[in-house]
Amino acid sequence: MKIRTLLVGLMAVGLSAAAVAAEPIVIKFSHVVAQDTPKGKAAEKFKELAEKYTSGAVKVEVYPNSTLYKDKEEMEALQLGAVQLLAPSLAKFGPLGVREFEVFDLPYIFDGYEALNKVTQGAVGQQLLAKLEPKGIRGLAFWDNGFKSFSANSPIKKPEDLRGKKMRIQSSKVLEEQMRELKSLPQVMAFSEVYQALQTGVVDGTENPHSNLFTQKMHEVQKHMTLTDHGYLGYAVITNKKFWDGLPAEVRTQLDKAMAESTAYANQIAKEENDKALEGVRASGKTEVYTPTAEEKAAFKKALVPVHKKMESRIGADLIQSIYKETGFDPAKL
Repeated sequence: MKIRTLLVGLMAVGLSAAAVAAEPIVIKFSHVVAQDTPKGKAAEKFKELAEKYTSGAVKVEVYPNSTLYKDKEEMEALQLGAVQLLAPSLAKFGPLGVREFEVFDLPYIFDGYEALNKVTQGAVGQQLLAKLEPKGIRGLAFWDNGFKSFSANSPIKKPEDLRGKKMRIQSSKVLEEQMRELKSLPQVMAFSEVYQALQTGVVDGTENPHSNLFTQKMHEVQKHMTLTDHGYLGYAVITNKKFWDGLPAEVRTQLDKAMAESTAYANQIAKEENDKALEGVRASGKTEVYTPTAEEKAAFKKALVPVHKKMESRIGADLIQSIYKETGFDPAKL
C-alpha cells in the first residue's frame, strides 16, 4: 500500500511508473571553472532541481574545475556521449564550426546586461542555439558570467599599454583579432593552465570576468587590473542531442523546468558574484584595480570596435547587424 501511494504521488508530478521504477538516469555535467563561480553555483542548482523535479529518476553528477575534461576535450566527449551536459564558454563554438557564436566575443558589442539579454533571451539567441543541432548538440540555455577586465603586471590605462604584451585568450579568431588590434600577442591556452602561465611569465596578462580571476587566484600573480568591461563571457548549456531526445518525455519536461529555473538563478547571481569577487581582489591588496575615466574607456572602444567590421566575413554581417538592431548599438557614433 505504501509503495502504491508513493508511485501515485510521483506520477502526480508528471513521471510515469516506468520512469520511477527504472534505475536513475545519470547525467554527467562537466565544467572547467570553480564550484563557487556563477557557472559552478548554477550547475549545482540544476542538480538540485533536476533530482527534485524528477523525484530521483535522474541523478546529476557535477564535475567542476576540469576534473573530468579540460577545455579542448569536453566538446568531443559530449558528442561521443561520454558526458551529457556541458556549459562551455561561447567562444568554444567557433572551433566547432559554428562561427556565428563568435559574435559574443566582439569587443563592446553589448553595453551591459540589459542589451545582452535582448539577444540571449530573444529570437536571435534561439536561432543561434538551433545552429548546434547539425553537430549532434542540443542547446538548452544561455548562462551569464560577466564582462571582462584586462589584467597584467604593469598599469593599463590606455590601449597602447597592452602593446607587445603576451595575452592569454580562449581559442577564438575574434579574440585573436582583438589582441592584434591592440598590438598584443594573443596566446591561446586552456583555462586550467592560466594561473601557472601567469605565475611563471609564460604570458604577461589575460582577460576575465572578476569571478574567474578571483576564484582561480589569478589576482595573486597579476599586479594590475583595469575595469574595461570590453567583452562578454557567457556560456551555452548544451547536451548530446541523441541522449536528450531519447529521454522519456515526462523526464525531459521536468528537466526543462529545472533548466529554466537554473538559468534564471544563474543570470541573477552573475553580476552579484562578480561584484563580490571584485571586492575580494581589492581586499587582497595584491592587485591594483583601476577604473578608467570616460575618456579612457572611449579610447578602448575606439581602438577595439573596428574588430566588428574585420570579422563580418567570418561571423556574418547580417548577424552583427541584427544584434545592433536589438541593442541599439551604433559604431558610427563612437
